[in-house]
Amino acid sequence: MTRAPDVIVVGAGVVGLSAALEAQARGLRVRVIDREGPAAGASAGNAGAFAFTDILPLASPRIIRQAPKWLLDPLGPLSVPPAYALRIAPWMLRFWRASWPAQVAASTKAQTVMMRLAKSTLDPFLERAGLAQMLRREGNLQVYEGAREFNASLPGWDMRAAAGIEFTHLTGDRIAERQPGLAPRFTHATFTPGWFSINDPKEYTLALADRVRANGGEIVIAEATALTPDGVETSQGPMQGRVVLAAGAHSHHLARTANLRIPLETERGYNTTLPHDAFDLRCQITFGGHGFVVTSLGSGIRVGGAVELGGLDAPPNYARADAMLKKAAAFLPGLKTTGGVQWMGFRPSLPDSLPAIGPLPGCGNVICAFGHGHLGLTQSTGTARIVADLLTDQTPGIDLAPFSPARFTRAP
Repeated sequence: MTRAPDVIVVGAGVVGLSAALEAQARGLRVRVIDREGPAAGASAGNAGAFAFTDILPLASPRIIRQAPKWLLDPLGPLSVPPAYALRIAPWMLRFWRASWPAQVAASTKAQTVMMRLAKSTLDPFLERAGLAQMLRREGNLQVYEGAREFNASLPGWDMRAAAGIEFTHLTGDRIAERQPGLAPRFTHATFTPGWFSINDPKEYTLALADRVRANGGEIVIAEATALTPDGVETSQGPMQGRVVLAAGAHSHHLARTANLRIPLETERGYNTTLPHDAFDLRCQITFGGHGFVVTSLGSGIRVGGAVELGGLDAPPNYARADAMLKKAAAFLPGLKTTGGVQWMGFRPSLPDSLPAIGPLPGCGNVICAFGHGHLGLTQSTGTARIVADLLTDQTPGIDLAPFSPARFTRAP
């Protein structure tokens, strides 16, 4: 790129690179900067799902009821290391408030609108990028251990039905027809055909980076250290241009340099990727009561999930990955658990389960695009469309008020 960029995207994950491509499609010159390079974070190790049916916020009465039991198990679906408990207490208070019924209803409504936008933009985006062949339409199977767990899920399915989401409840032999090899303890299941996946999230994100370069964009390895009135300060010196802040779990640190606090927390996710022949997986399986999924990717069979609210600095606790793999072997008796590769990554999570998308308060040149939690890949193309609209002074197709970064900010 011989001329200065119009736009500097901070973050070379799936959200940042998708936004970069959409900006290029509007005729803007783009530079992407990242401390490590493309696909170095959660975009590389996620479950590869476009979970368009996942409209229910993590902050909910159901999670609040389950949380005490989960927190008692240091290797369970939700954990907070004791050394981090005091630091995360203000975030947990916001999370609790976001679980009140009125807030849950508002978050579900906003998430439903966002999911519709994301789903409508996915196929056109992939076609323009020449990556449509990477999309898999195998659906998702949510499984339940007994009628009690299944019945507890029904209010959530009623909410999805009201949102027009297609699904089918299954029992007995119909579960085995959809996915052979499940342990008989799973007596009920729900199949959602509108849950897609990408062949491999790392390969997909790297392919997005290749498309950005092919379109004349730059991707620079540099650490963004501070937002400035006309751009961003970096380890490679100052850069001028409008800024898209898509730095994932590090985004709130940059926001602080503009004297704004955003309560972004880090969900540390773990997984193990097994060889392709580990199991005959017909679709992604969600073990919701245990907080993890098993999914088939181009790189193998991935077993991962759970939430460890432990910040950015503590070393990985791979015993969590081992615990999930042990459960997966019990739930899928034919699963071969040898030869796996473990991974840990950071998911950027806001207390109300909604991302921060829109102008950073007090910084007219900065557009936020972070905080998607488990849904970064899912909402990447929808977020990219919104960002491109804002960069070109177009009116976004959805109301951004529920996603505004200003909903949490306050001066230090």
